[in-house]
Amino acid sequence: MNQLYKAVKFSRKWFVVALGSFLVAIGLELFLIPNQIIDGGVVGLSIIFSEITPLSLSIYLILINLPFLYLGYREIGKTFAISTMVAVALLAIFVRFFHHIEAATDNAFLATVFGGIVIGIGVGLIIRNGGSLDGTEILAIIGNEKLGFSVGEIVMFFNIFILGSAGFVFGWDRAMYSLIAYFIAFKVIDIVVEGLDESKSVMIISDKPDEIAEAILFRLGRGVTHIYGKGAYTQESKELLYCIVTRIEVAKLKSIVLEHDPNAFVAIEHVHDVLGGRFKKKSIH
Repeated sequence: MNQLYKAVKFSRKWFVVALGSFLVAIGLELFLIPNQIIDGGVVGLSIIFSEITPLSLSIYLILINLPFLYLGYREIGKTFAISTMVAVALLAIFVRFFHHIEAATDNAFLATVFGGIVIGIGVGLIIRNGGSLDGTEILAIIGNEKLGFSVGEIVMFFNIFILGSAGFVFGWDRAMYSLIAYFIAFKVIDIVVEGLDESKSVMIISDKPDEIAEAILFRLGRGVTHIYGKGAYTQESKELLYCIVTRIEVAKLKSIVLEHDPNAFVAIEHVHDVLGGRFKKKSIH
């Protein structure tokens, strides 16, 4: 049974990676590239080079990513490098397949919006399964450790240069469309990776922890964990409450807390993912 589970999990991972590469190829060849709009990162660089040289986009996707794949293997790990290599290879194949198919639209605005959405979904699926399509992200992860700049800052630097270069090749209006497409894809990636059902972690410090915990349990159906600590200034023992709720439950939770203790301290943070435990809502009768 355990072997069957591993086989299903393994098959599902590579199917989703293949689906992600397939969607990115559709976004590029049926929306962006026919309208001279590019994506960011290595894909955008490959599109520019394929436009100004005789070599095809598929070849550049492999060639430019090779050094980044080596860096990823050496600095990040074997699993990540293999997932990225497979995703890039599949993208190169799918791009070649879709290259001669007629564009979905010749309207630049529609191509920008829908191309960005489809690419964002595809890249998000690949990232969720431990891979990447963008060699600049690998460089950014390494640069973050060695240069002190954040991953986001390094990726943004590369993409400003790449998207700016599109202005000299395709025209400045297309460069602006490219920037919009990149932004849309970036936001959609976040949604796919983190999910629409965003969760929030809540830390509550109150003099009435038991009453608040009971109200959260029975009125929201969410579990609560008691954490025991001590105030650094007063040296008094404090009982903290910790729970996870969805974003639509935050307002209700705050009203419950203030109803029982108007002086309570509440800290709310975004949670990227929730695994295991008993996060599923309980039915309280």
